[in-house]
Amino acid sequence: MSRPLLFFSLTLLPLLASSQSDRFRYDKDLLTADFHSGRREALRALMADNSMAIFYAHRELIRSNDVEYQFSQDPNFYYLTGCPEPEAILVIFKNKVHIDSLYTNEIIFVRKRDPFRETWTGRRLGTEGVKKVLGFKDALLNTQFESFYPLLKNFGRDSIGEKNDLQALREIKTPEEMTLLRKAILITCESHAVLMQTIDTAMTEYQAQAVVEYGFKVRGSEYPGYPSIVGSGENTCILHYTENRRKFTKTDLLVVDAGAEYHGYTADITRTLPVQGTFSKEQKIIYDIVYEAQEAGISACHTGNEFRAPHNVAYKVVAKRLKEQGIIKEESEARKYFFHGTSHYLGLDVHDAGLYGKLKPGNVITVEPGIYIPEGSDCDPKWWNIGVRIEDDILITNGDPENLSASLPRKAEEVEALMKKKILFPGLPKEK
Repeated sequence: MSRPLLFFSLTLLPLLASSQSDRFRYDKDLLTADFHSGRREALRALMADNSMAIFYAHRELIRSNDVEYQFSQDPNFYYLTGCPEPEAILVIFKNKVHIDSLYTNEIIFVRKRDPFRETWTGRRLGTEGVKKVLGFKDALLNTQFESFYPLLKNFGRDSIGEKNDLQALREIKTPEEMTLLRKAILITCESHAVLMQTIDTAMTEYQAQAVVEYGFKVRGSEYPGYPSIVGSGENTCILHYTENRRKFTKTDLLVVDAGAEYHGYTADITRTLPVQGTFSKEQKIIYDIVYEAQEAGISACHTGNEFRAPHNVAYKVVAKRLKEQGIIKEESEARKYFFHGTSHYLGLDVHDAGLYGKLKPGNVITVEPGIYIPEGSDCDPKWWNIGVRIEDDILITNGDPENLSASLPRKAEEVEALMKKKILFPGLPKEK
């Protein structure tokens, strides 16, 4: 990407006519100003008297030379403001206060609008934009924050970062949040399904990654929610493998852990596929153990259960079945092959904020047991290089848990059946 020299021109001035950033011009299903205002009110209700809390937007980071990384907003800042821009600051007061010439309980500080920059990098909100679009009454330039900071010394600092207030709010998803999460999960399920019907033994990990991420983008996702894990063969036994460069062989399993992000909210789904379309005997045995463990874990996703309950029951299944197969001698050895937790919260972060106490209605968590038997393991070599993980996104309710990603096949037989329904994806190699 070349970056020619920048020259200021009066022709840039019309950009200032709109205080609406590009994000708000084109997407009409973003979280509303009322949602973010409501989140600030909910947080304010939890704050100590005569206290304030300060939140900072993420900074832009340089990837190399004059090329930045794709900007991603701090999730707490986005949750409370809806502001997608860097270099912004939010100050929330417990009570309305007189500060300088303002009588307020919140101030947002944002970048100044700049026609010179906006022609190159897109429209900014500016102070008028955050008032009009995001609903703030008091908005100032970020350059004014330094002069305001001494005026804040008379207010107690609410230790939001060290306390659980914001985690308690973010772990319970509102209906508005669930709309976006469901959209992210639907996009992800549909994209994984296309990959299942596209896989060929002549492909590579990166080509499989390209198929699923193309599916995200073409369905409206802004980005993957995290680096896609697409590991085949021996790489199925590496939990967060992201090199994605290996060429498939006919006997491979393929672990695909990939989730779409939609308007800040990310899905997190994993499927394990036989690249030739049918599981071998040993692969299916391990797959079925993981499936049974996941079913047990999902069944434990009930309000009032401890957060670790899904993991505990899933682990027991894995330990029992591995012993039955002679892969381990004692059930306590199962941790050699199942050595990660089964669940985490899901939302604005793929590993989202939460208290990890008892499960509550409105929690969205993953259930993702796995078994990983790398080459050289202390068991029969017929099990080596078999790695299996199955992951779904589960909504905790007042009744039975809801599997939000249930539309994507999980049972071994269902996976094989879908893989037989081949579709053409242009540009991918096929086994001759």
